[in-house]
Amino acid sequence: MKKVFNLKEGNKNKARQLDAIKHEIRKYIKREKRKPLPEGVDFWDLKCKFGQNDEEPKSIEFIDITKHIDEASEQDCESIYMEIIATKGYKEKEVTKDN
Repeated sequence: MKKVFNLKEGNKNKARQLDAIKHEIRKYIKREKRKPLPEGVDFWDLKCKFGQNDEEPKSIEFIDITKHIDEASEQDCESIYMEIIATKGYKEKEVTKDN
């Protein structure tokens, strides 16, 4: 998903617009995580980028998406850019010592 969301939509309530944006992002994430995993892959790793207005998008942690959206809203930004790309994730193998 690579998309620009407008925070100020004509006559729409600001809080409802934020909820709609967050809902669309959550829906996309759920859809990506439901996709079948290729063989040998442990999970879908989500790489995220976020940008306010015309600034260059920066890499952010997946867990901080809503925090960044709320901060942009508080700063009265006109729009935000959200990029979420699902990549193959692998768990680190634990090394066990045999006695």
